[in-house]
Amino acid sequence: MEKEYTTSDFENGIAIGVIGPNILVKRTEDALKGFPSFTPYYHVCENDGAITSIPNELMNKVEVLLFLEYQMFRKAKEQIEFLIPIHYVPLMGTGLYRSLFRIKTLYGLRTLTVDSVPDQYVRQILNELEERNTDHVFYEGSDLDSIDEIVEFHSRYFDNRPGSSAMTGIQAVSEKLDALGIPNEWVTPTHQDLIVSLERALLATKTRRNKESQIVVGIINIDDFRKVADNIPSEHEVQKLKLDLHRLLLDYVKLLDGHLISLGGGEYLFFTTRGIFERETRGYKFLPILDDAHKSLGVSLSVGIGFGRTATDAGNHARLALRQSKEFGGKTCFIVREDRSVIGPVEMTNPMIYDLSITDSKLLEESQKAGMSAAYMSKLMAQVVRYKKTNYTAQELASILGITIRSAHRILVQWIDAGLVDVVGEEKITSRGRPRQIYKLSFVAEQLDKIKEKVE
Repeated sequence: MEKEYTTSDFENGIAIGVIGPNILVKRTEDALKGFPSFTPYYHVCENDGAITSIPNELMNKVEVLLFLEYQMFRKAKEQIEFLIPIHYVPLMGTGLYRSLFRIKTLYGLRTLTVDSVPDQYVRQILNELEERNTDHVFYEGSDLDSIDEIVEFHSRYFDNRPGSSAMTGIQAVSEKLDALGIPNEWVTPTHQDLIVSLERALLATKTRRNKESQIVVGIINIDDFRKVADNIPSEHEVQKLKLDLHRLLLDYVKLLDGHLISLGGGEYLFFTTRGIFERETRGYKFLPILDDAHKSLGVSLSVGIGFGRTATDAGNHARLALRQSKEFGGKTCFIVREDRSVIGPVEMTNPMIYDLSITDSKLLEESQKAGMSAAYMSKLMAQVVRYKKTNYTAQELASILGITIRSAHRILVQWIDAGLVDVVGEEKITSRGRPRQIYKLSFVAEQLDKIKEKVE
């Protein structure tokens, strides 16, 4: 079984090819949510016999290839000449610990036959687990041997030594051992193992190396600065607040190896490089200055980050990102990249990614006519992506958008007229109270369906 499909076609990131069994491909999809710089292209191979069928167009469109099984990596390297970096996910981390623990729990560790997993790591973990009486036998054949040869190795020991169990890093071997009734464990990488391998693959790409030194522009703005200043009893206290905030921002920008400039009026500008910014924000997911400013000084900050091929583009994109943060309600950060795609809000564990320049023009036009701003669209998309829910009452939508219930009802009427929202049912709260109508965010559901179609 083999197929090829793509995802995130709307995001112009660093192209990575991911090759392996379907189960591991699905796990890698989840791990890649933490790597917004990557645009993944998946090629599913259930066994190494199909490795030569990797399409040339896949290798021509990606900057790096990641094999999810070592056996496939070795076969591909022997049979195909690659002009781009190729990596594999090594079975030596938390996944190996997990598998040895499962084998011990399910079958015991009297006799263990092992293939495709480095023997030094197995011995090291067994020693740490104080399993020094385990009789472990490692496959001594070539990495290029057939699946049947490896299965025969495990089967021979199982027949001669009752109570023997097998550990393999190859799905096809595990499936054949299951068919023979031989106890076994397929060693697979954990989420953390995949993260480490993806980080290594990212660092190997030419685009990533070039982007390491790319200038990043950030704009920090105090939310409702005039209101904050008016509520402070004296000018002395206002100036003291500015000094304390300036000191706090200087300390944070120092972590970024950046340069900070005060623009006045509660606004600051800073410069850093993309490589440092990515590391300090843990891949655009963490910006501690937002919470630090609120907890220590009681002020709310909006931050806009801009990437660009030139300093002018980066500055323009930072201003656009700040506008997104303000429309979202403040105390948040958005990032606009060089292709005008947006990441945000940064505090989200899995940031929502959408595109400002490549969108459905008809949808945008109808949304604007119905009074649906980019901020509302962002909040609703983020809500659906996070909770996988498209049906809401007016009361729930008012809470999400930060508006009154009366305003929510008024806006919903406009959205219904524009065909963006449908009434799909009623929710009865009490025997006397009026039932609440349930609205389906049709425009969000349609966008998600389009993305699913691309993946499938």
